[in-house]
Amino acid sequence: MYMMNLLGNGTMILVIAANSQLHSPMYFFLCNLSFVDMCFSSVTVPKMLSNLIFNSKTISFSECFAQLYFSIFFAGTECILLSMMAYDRYVAICIPLHYITIMNKKLCLSMSAASWTISLLHALLHTLLLYRLSFCKSNEIQHFFCDLAALLKLSCTDTFINELVIFAEASLLAMLPFLIILISYIHIITTILKIKSTGGRWRTFSTCSSHLTVVTLFYGTLFFMYFRPSSSYSMTKDRVTSVVYNVLSPMINPFIYSLRNREVKMALKKALQRKGSSSRR
Repeated sequence: MYMMNLLGNGTMILVIAANSQLHSPMYFFLCNLSFVDMCFSSVTVPKMLSNLIFNSKTISFSECFAQLYFSIFFAGTECILLSMMAYDRYVAICIPLHYITIMNKKLCLSMSAASWTISLLHALLHTLLLYRLSFCKSNEIQHFFCDLAALLKLSCTDTFINELVIFAEASLLAMLPFLIILISYIHIITTILKIKSTGGRWRTFSTCSSHLTVVTLFYGTLFFMYFRPSSSYSMTKDRVTSVVYNVLSPMINPFIYSLRNREVKMALKKALQRKGSSSRR
């Protein structure tokens, strides 16, 4: 699965970079998303595989905090990027005549830089707040990676501030992008329903169906992990959901985009044809 993730997302980035027809805001954000997915899995999966292969279930204190920081960082970046992609689709479908003017190169670069910067500060805040705690209980983490909730359970000092920040700041980082996505799709669906022909409706909707599928998968697992009632919480469920969140979702995202997007399929086909013709020479 991990190798498929690297291959799928790496191919997506190379295909978009090599094809000038895909040099648009939509595919610029898709490149960012593919890179995030590669990094997101790379934070946890190699260590997990190493533990399984060598039957070693240990991680150093510094490695654990580095893993925590980067997992929060890339998860936050993905949240924001998905909302930016939704906004891009909103502009393209609802106000197409102003698309080129609004979604200019400067705005796209600024939006991308903002997503990385906000997530960097978000991850730094939670890592520093956790670092101030004392860990004098068991050093056994009930998870396959250094998850924030699992580490808080090991602390023997008061974690109220950490939990308050998670509830306030982390919820805001997850919910604000989700609201942007929700509002964007309300406008998109309203615009699509105004199109008279069924074929026209389907063609318009198909331009954002891949993104909607990825959003559903990402936020579905996110809400199940962090926004379900405490009475239904179990570490086993959390670990299973984390596999989907950290491993499965980043792996299938490039396949969702390549299978459901005609332009990406055509670019992949051309790339394979060029490779085939060059190998025959």
